[in-house]
Amino acid sequence: MVECGRHLNIEILTLSELESVSGEAGHFTVTVKKHPRFVDMEKCIACGICAEKCPKKVDDEHNAGISKRKAAYIKYGQTVPLSYALDPESCIYLQKGKCGACAKACPSDAINFNEKEELLTLNVGALILAPGFQPFSPSKHDYTGYGVIPDVVTSMEYERLLSAGGPNMGHLKRPSDDAEPMKVAWIQCVGSRSINRNDKKYCSSVCCMYAIKQAGVTRDHLPKGASDQAIFNMDIRCHGKEFDAYYEDARDKEIRFIKARPHTILPGPDGKGVRLSYAQEDGSMADELFDMVVLSVGLTAQKGVKKLATVTGIALDEFDFAQSTAESPIETTVPGIYAVGSFRAPMGIPRAVTQASAAASDVSVLLKDARGQDAAVKSYPQERAVESDEPRIGVFVCSCGVNIAGVVDVAAVADYAKALPGVVHVENNLFTCSTDTQALIAATIEEHNLNRVVVAACTPRTHEPLFQDTLKESALNGFLFEMANIRNHNAWVHKEAPAQATEKAKIQVRMAVAKVGLSVSLHGEIIDVTQKALVIGGGVSGIQSALELASQGYPTTLVEKKDRLGGNALCLDKTTDGRAVGPMLDEMIATLENHPDISVLTGASVVDVKGSVGKFTTTVAVAGGEREFTHGVAVLATGARESVPDEHLFGRDSRVMTHLMFDKAFTKDPQRMGGVDSTVFIQCVGSRDENRPYCSRVCCSHTAKKAVELKEMNPNMRVVVLYREMRTFGTQEMLYQKARALGVIFMRYTQATKPHVVHENGHLVVRAFDPVLQRPMAIEADQLVLAAAIESNGNAALAELFKCGTNADGFINEAHPKLRPVDVSVDGLFVAGLCNYPKSLDESKAQAKAAAARAGIILAKEKMELDPVKSFVMESCDGCALCLDVCPYDALTLTEYTSGDQQHKRIESDHALCKGCGLCSATCPKEGITVKGFTGEQLWAQVEAALSPL
Repeated sequence: MVECGRHLNIEILTLSELESVSGEAGHFTVTVKKHPRFVDMEKCIACGICAEKCPKKVDDEHNAGISKRKAAYIKYGQTVPLSYALDPESCIYLQKGKCGACAKACPSDAINFNEKEELLTLNVGALILAPGFQPFSPSKHDYTGYGVIPDVVTSMEYERLLSAGGPNMGHLKRPSDDAEPMKVAWIQCVGSRSINRNDKKYCSSVCCMYAIKQAGVTRDHLPKGASDQAIFNMDIRCHGKEFDAYYEDARDKEIRFIKARPHTILPGPDGKGVRLSYAQEDGSMADELFDMVVLSVGLTAQKGVKKLATVTGIALDEFDFAQSTAESPIETTVPGIYAVGSFRAPMGIPRAVTQASAAASDVSVLLKDARGQDAAVKSYPQERAVESDEPRIGVFVCSCGVNIAGVVDVAAVADYAKALPGVVHVENNLFTCSTDTQALIAATIEEHNLNRVVVAACTPRTHEPLFQDTLKESALNGFLFEMANIRNHNAWVHKEAPAQATEKAKIQVRMAVAKVGLSVSLHGEIIDVTQKALVIGGGVSGIQSALELASQGYPTTLVEKKDRLGGNALCLDKTTDGRAVGPMLDEMIATLENHPDISVLTGASVVDVKGSVGKFTTTVAVAGGEREFTHGVAVLATGARESVPDEHLFGRDSRVMTHLMFDKAFTKDPQRMGGVDSTVFIQCVGSRDENRPYCSRVCCSHTAKKAVELKEMNPNMRVVVLYREMRTFGTQEMLYQKARALGVIFMRYTQATKPHVVHENGHLVVRAFDPVLQRPMAIEADQLVLAAAIESNGNAALAELFKCGTNADGFINEAHPKLRPVDVSVDGLFVAGLCNYPKSLDESKAQAKAAAARAGIILAKEKMELDPVKSFVMESCDGCALCLDVCPYDALTLTEYTSGDQQHKRIESDHALCKGCGLCSATCPKEGITVKGFTGEQLWAQVEAALSPL
């Protein structure tokens, strides 16, 4: 948010709504109604005096109504823009013409009671609709006890109770008596997966994971071994990347997962706590007391979306989400208008961020002819030369809510930092990354003439660029900055030892101060950007990425290892919304092959990669030899594959098929596949086990879709699905419900009661245990379909060439799962589709568009500055060449030169290839090569600081 607020090409209109839209794609006229803030944003300094003096208190919607705010308010400390507003419904002056305490107290004369509503007319080429969601309200559900039993709260309310910025400042208290709740229950699917009253039929997609997270955070809040958390559920839907590992970790920590839905929720003894009654899996009844109960409420369409749809002319589905298709997952029914995030369907942050970038790609293509016309370019003041000055270091210690301050005594760390050499100013901030703190840092640099800055907070991987930018705005070089990661490297891993964590944080800050005191200004080499792209992989994701990049105007080469394009989609029959995949794929391939800016190489593979962002050189092996390509960016879209089952008679009986085999057979002869008497599906074959401990994500929806098709073709067919948890998340839940309504039998199994398949008198027989009947079952099957795991295509070799990372399951890692879900840790490299993690066709297409959008940011530049953290050779280099053997990027070469009448050898570093890893410096016996920003002097200073006594 802070970066968005600071971006020169983003104008933020708060308290505003669309009034009218006219025109067509590329040429829209939009009328925006801007409601008055009654505070002049240019004058407001966010001092908070207006709120302090305001006598009117109202429910604080940011804290889910469980605390109060004033009529003069900001929503929270990291609000963008950071400017107060007056609530016209609550302000005494605006309602009655009396009071005015805020105006009298405001030191900057920012209060303006006469501000009026405005109508703004904007000319735009495209619209992206992202109105978000609102949580389901259980107030009409008397059976939950919500609103009657004080210790029954919604998940949103509980989130605020846990938060450091919440009403209890991160101290967990139950509402009835402020006691610490030692025993907490979560009830899943409140308002989701139900047709009762005003419930929603779909799955809200995120609730299982946030319940597990809240249970884990609760466990961390409370004394070790003294608390109890239980999650009542129908299915646990951990369908994201590495989510299953999170689930299993919660189980290992003895968080209970109970397959039940409490039928009676009553107050506990003396009105304190909650009593739950529920049926256990063996049919017996249970009655249990909890200190608190959390209702895991679902996501619903935001208020006002019907008006938004009317204004824009787009169509909504039955749930008031924007209509789209698997073929065009971001487009609405109106060309030039796009919908993303939870306006499309309930979804988590990674998918929502990916969709936002996908929409940016579509807009980039639509508006490519106008690119850069009105864009502002950020400039910085002339850098101060500070190397000859004595270090004047400012230290800013971040509380980061409970993330850091819940473990580390940040006040003690700040006090300690005041006595460190060179430190002239120290502050402790609640959120150091917030807009107001960035402004505070800039002002403090000027006031105290700081020439170096240390921030003790979280990871530099996500936040260092933000702080460096603040230094640059303050006329300091961005590399006169150091971060001490007291969150990831300390608070998060030492929760059980706060005293020791505080001591460690002091050492971390001392090390950062020691290093930054020796820092010098660094500047990266300016290079010409090769405005071309390379896409590796010719499945749907690769094809879509190439089409998007070429449509933005960038020549693109697509490399596919096989002799045919299409990947796994060649085997698919229909999308989950019923569209035939074959014709869609044929059209994509035809468009790709006929595009003038796309070169397609099939039967080709990447064998070598050199260079870095802006100027890669990649060697591709093709029939008859090798070809070399230069490109500024690359998209990895190498796909994945269906695993080969080693159980259930697969490979020994032709009636046993995998999903892709069944789809292929179904496309070829649907009548034969739908003409049998019995079909059995077995889920999680090779998934969620010791070999592949992850969910393959698409299998449940695929099974439900095929089960529906079979029953619609042959209502008399017996269709049985054996599953561990049905993970038809989001609106795919409709397939599950439809299958059940058509008579498909769903039978749950556990790892302990896995089904097994045998031959009996020539028949396929599936033996399973029915948890409802509590007895073994034998099911005859004319055909058996196995939901085989999706596994990595083997990305190790490619990852080694590009120096990027894969997770333990072999899928290519993104730079950050939420903030940068399509970027890879190597600049200029992006990922899309199944090689990142199993996903559906529409998700793969959206991620491919997102990757192209992110890549286009780089390709739009003619020149760019490389990261200055590079190796450089010093006078003491004697050319021993030991560093050549360890350099993983081939960035070093050995050269010979003549000095006087003597021949000498010396290493040279190619900064375009060097990634600044430091292996050369660590290997050199004579300190003949080092890395800028990490010199031997700086590293030794850190070591000495770490080893010195406190």
